Amino acid sequence: MAKAECTPKWNTLALRNRKTCPTPEKSFQTTFTPVSKDKNSQTAGHLAGGDTQSSNGPSGQFLARESIESPSKVLLMLVAGLSFSTRLYMITEPPHVCWDETHFGKMGSYYINRTFFFDVHPPLGKMLIGLAGYMSGYDGTFPFIKPGDKYENQNYWGMRGFCATLGSFLPIFAYLIVLELSNSCTAAIIAATLLIFDTGCITISQYILLDPILMFFIMAAVLSMVKFNQQRYRSFSASWWLWLVLTGINLAGALGVKFVGLFVIILVGLNTIWDLWRLLGDMSLSLVDIAKHFLARAFALILLPVILYVTIFAVHFVVLNKSGPGDGFFSSAFQSRLIGNNLHNASMPEYLAFGSTVTIKNLRIAGGYLHSHWHLYPEGVGARQQQVTAYLHKDYNNLWVVHRQQDNNSQSGNPDLVRHGDIVRLEHKETTRNLHSHLHEAPLTKKHFQVTGYGINGTGDANDLWQVEVCGGRKGDPVKVLRSKVRFLHRATGCVLYSSGKTLPKWGWEQIEVTCSPYLKETPSSQWNIEDHINPKLPNISLSVLKPNFLEILLESHIVMFRGNSGLKPKDNEMNSKPWHWPINYQGLRFSGVNATEYRVYLLGNPVVWWINLASLGLYLTMVAVASIATQRGFSLGQQRIGGGLLMLGWLLHYAPFFTMGRILYFHHYFPAMLFSSMLTGLTLDILFRSADLLLHPPYSYWFQRAGQLLLLFSILYSFYLFHPLSYGMTGPLAHEPGSAMADLKWMDSWEF
Repeated sequence: MAKAECTPKWNTLALRNRKTCPTPEKSFQTTFTPVSKDKNSQTAGHLAGGDTQSSNGPSGQFLARESIESPSKVLLMLVAGLSFSTRLYMITEPPHVCWDETHFGKMGSYYINRTFFFDVHPPLGKMLIGLAGYMSGYDGTFPFIKPGDKYENQNYWGMRGFCATLGSFLPIFAYLIVLELSNSCTAAIIAATLLIFDTGCITISQYILLDPILMFFIMAAVLSMVKFNQQRYRSFSASWWLWLVLTGINLAGALGVKFVGLFVIILVGLNTIWDLWRLLGDMSLSLVDIAKHFLARAFALILLPVILYVTIFAVHFVVLNKSGPGDGFFSSAFQSRLIGNNLHNASMPEYLAFGSTVTIKNLRIAGGYLHSHWHLYPEGVGARQQQVTAYLHKDYNNLWVVHRQQDNNSQSGNPDLVRHGDIVRLEHKETTRNLHSHLHEAPLTKKHFQVTGYGINGTGDANDLWQVEVCGGRKGDPVKVLRSKVRFLHRATGCVLYSSGKTLPKWGWEQIEVTCSPYLKETPSSQWNIEDHINPKLPNISLSVLKPNFLEILLESHIVMFRGNSGLKPKDNEMNSKPWHWPINYQGLRFSGVNATEYRVYLLGNPVVWWINLASLGLYLTMVAVASIATQRGFSLGQQRIGGGLLMLGWLLHYAPFFTMGRILYFHHYFPAMLFSSMLTGLTLDILFRSADLLLHPPYSYWFQRAGQLLLLFSILYSFYLFHPLSYGMTGPLAHEPGSAMADLKWMDSWEF
């Protein structure tokens, strides 16, 4: 067994006559090695990752692995040292809130204080950030109000350091993954170098963000999957179970941080289907053996991740047991479990009555509270009357007073109850205007009618009258607080009060549109419940019986997250980008500072790294095409197998779906795909360099390879030297201003540093 392949491969004088270290069969692999003419070869299976095995079998694989361990361990230590040093360097700078630290740092504080909040992402990443802050002495008191706020004496370094530590593992994981897939130390070190010296990867790892945590679990899942694939000859051994279970654990971790973790779940799922299909064709296995393989994978890759994912939410709900800013996104029953919420262990009148002051909550998830304020609809948007919206947070402007069609000012003892079929007038408590509708079209939902606030101090017109309908009720049934689903039918037009779920423009304070729908079908958007209920003339009852069970709050949480994710809007003065921008490094993202006097950090990839990655994607596809044609024409492609197909699929799964998403997108969404692209580049360039002997004879082929490798390394390092201020901070004039040290580095007009 020759050791030329995995001893330092910079020496390739013996490339033509060497034996390649055999590797275990991989899923979604593509073969490409220097070709030689062989009319009788049977190599079609190698191109698509077929089932052809090396004749050396598992013993040959063991010898191959033994031959790479010594140099690969040294290189791994070098990769680890460089990765940690570049990520942890200047970790406390700048000493103020940067970009989305204002969100995720604040959410870490919420966990420390056990205060309930709402976020569009699953909770694991924020829980880990909060835990890191707590363990490092942070007390959860910093408000994280806006970017630029000084940390002063707060222990923020623990949360940043935790994220940077996880980000430091990304080049290490890339090195190990590529080494497993290619058995090539050169390919592995190229992939790791691309990530170590990428300014974008450094920047996104150094702050209190979810991205380094997400990418840690994605890469850990891929590494575990690849390691598991290596155990195919040791089925059901301890190491086989270890890597299989670790794959499932990391899948749960990825999905528990962000829903885009679903992409790596799909990748592992496709790999598993391919693996099971191969096992089904192995005639040495009985159907019982195949069933055992299936059940083992079903347990470790489906059941275990589901259990862990649900457990993450169970911990989330146990820890966040105090009322907070997220209450209003959830149902009244959900809120009743939160300590400090007005519904927790509360008591209030059981039945709605005339004269009561109430809040009215839409039953659509994240449908909001019926709300009004002094602001008017702008010119050209229906009648210029007072705005009525739905608001997701508890607020004094959510209060309404329930009046009869015409008040009789009766001072009798017990007030009359509101019943199914009664006509009511809802007066906004703060502005004293009535809930009103008319035939003007709604602001966003053009087939619906506008809802406004009209009149003053109880005076108005016939368009202020609404008929109460208890869903599933009969005439005369009372309205139960919290429990009755109620609809409000407009008497004059016949439409029904409706929360569309659409977000109004800035003139509507980005609150939710409320309309009057002519479509009378019962839906959660047209159903409401009475939440807060104040009437001192009525007896109170306890609301403790309304608390939901765990599965109910788990389901509600996911519905709220999905709807919140699809409705994300860009922040003021913040750049957003399109997916086609990302691979070309078209536009960066400001993390800190906007002028010459501020400490500026700018998220932008190392241009040489990103453009080499882009070129390598095309080069890889060209290689596959050439290999396919050569195979079809009867050329032998040898026995070397690389995992390019797996990495290309990983890149596509983490990139292509963003073209279909309607939500706002940002540059940082590309970084998981960039990890796969960098690993694919390592494999592709390694094959390219080793193909030099097709054109050149030794020693010229060796010189060509060494020159190419040194040129690649120099280009990456020099570009990192030029652009490292983007990651570690810069001051002084902006790149487009006179006297700027960065002026010559503005290679694209779209870069704004």
